[in-house]
Amino acid sequence: MTVETYTPNKTTTLETPVRILEDSSTPKADGSPVQKTKGTRIGFVSLGCPKNLVDSERILTQLRTEGYDVVPTYNDSDLVIVNTCGFIDSAVQESLDTIGEALAENGKVIVTGCLGIKEDEIREVHPNVLAITGPHAYEEVVNQVHEHLPQPEHNPYLNLVPDIGVKLTPRHYAYLKISEGCNHRCTFCIIPSMRGDLVSRPIGSILDEAKRLKNAGVKELLVISQDTSAYGVDVKNKTDFWDGMPVKTDMKSLCEKLGEMGIWVRLHYVYPYPSVDKIMPLMAQGKILPYLDIPFQHASPRILKLMKRPAAAERTMERIKAWREVCPNIVIRSTFIVGFPGETEEDFQMLLDFLDEAQLDRVGCFKYSDVDGAKANDLPDPVSADIKQERYDRFMQKQSDISTAKLKDKIGLEYQVIIDEVTPEGAVGRCYADAPEIDGSVHLTDEFDVEPGDIIWAQIIHSNEYDLWAVKVDDDENDVKEEIETVE
Repeated sequence: MTVETYTPNKTTTLETPVRILEDSSTPKADGSPVQKTKGTRIGFVSLGCPKNLVDSERILTQLRTEGYDVVPTYNDSDLVIVNTCGFIDSAVQESLDTIGEALAENGKVIVTGCLGIKEDEIREVHPNVLAITGPHAYEEVVNQVHEHLPQPEHNPYLNLVPDIGVKLTPRHYAYLKISEGCNHRCTFCIIPSMRGDLVSRPIGSILDEAKRLKNAGVKELLVISQDTSAYGVDVKNKTDFWDGMPVKTDMKSLCEKLGEMGIWVRLHYVYPYPSVDKIMPLMAQGKILPYLDIPFQHASPRILKLMKRPAAAERTMERIKAWREVCPNIVIRSTFIVGFPGETEEDFQMLLDFLDEAQLDRVGCFKYSDVDGAKANDLPDPVSADIKQERYDRFMQKQSDISTAKLKDKIGLEYQVIIDEVTPEGAVGRCYADAPEIDGSVHLTDEFDVEPGDIIWAQIIHSNEYDLWAVKVDDDENDVKEEIETVE
């Protein structure tokens, strides 16, 4: 779970995310007292996934545009907004704890986000919250702020907001949300009940945002949605316009246009539909990163049927092989669930066999847990906690062995690396195979002559289960190389 807090004197939160807003009851470092509130200061806490983070950015942008100050402390704010996550039980509990924390420290709290659809559950624990709204309810949240805090006098010369809005990511990468909601009805998931069916953004609007982000210095765009492969299905892939030219509303056209912008483009939450085949040439040509985040969830046809997952399991391996034929350097990350109701040892062995055959690059695993409102709760033959843990351990050991071997094969190869931070030990970055916060890192020990956002060439010299170590190589040695040619 990621928790973001906003630092008002920056357009981004560059520090490591923290659990709570910092305490401002003590004097400042220079000995001066903390400035008293003006009555229009807002504290903000963002919980959950990148999709939720984008919602937070939009709310913050609107508040800043209207002249509200967004502050990083409970005690120095007149009101606190908590953007919640409600996907699994642990996320629900963290959201409830954070709301309680904000109430205890500040007393005035507005709740929004996915957990907001369960207003009764929130008010049963925290009856004193000022207001509760659901996810992507930007206008409702701002209206609630208006109701409880005076609107500042708007001064267009002082209430300046960057063209890209307020961002909660480092300056060199940004999340690009292309749609909201989901048309699938997976039995373990309650996202459609929280966020509704698929609603695709106009492709012109997405491309405008991408262009603004690039012009502001963003080096990497992370495309997100609940189902990226389905982009445009709800509008029947209608033709829109951008820069005076017709553009079809579908994933292939979107990737083509993003690939023309000359920055890293990374795709998340892609379902293995046949339509994904169409973007393989773009990856092979280096137009977008050869990286796919595909939540396979399981490999047993029987379990996938119980999950009501889209895409035929028997074709998944066939499709992976076809992708690798077109783009040999493609990196595939995925997530799986072990201990789903009804999962037998035979089903689980199918999953392990799939890992052996698929040789996925980056893999995450969850032990199944009941989610309030999910249809899977009613399935027979639940798996005991002990068996879940045992299968989880076996799964992770299997993938650890695969990952260790695949990363060891990269020693001696050269990659482009985007720098995320410079620590006392040296620079830390990522190559095309690594998404921020969820995948591994590339460590450049004792390398200090770089800055966050720099993209450099580096040679891999060491590896472990998940991370790589590298040394910087001179750009002169690589001025004619293409990223895609150096990977294998």
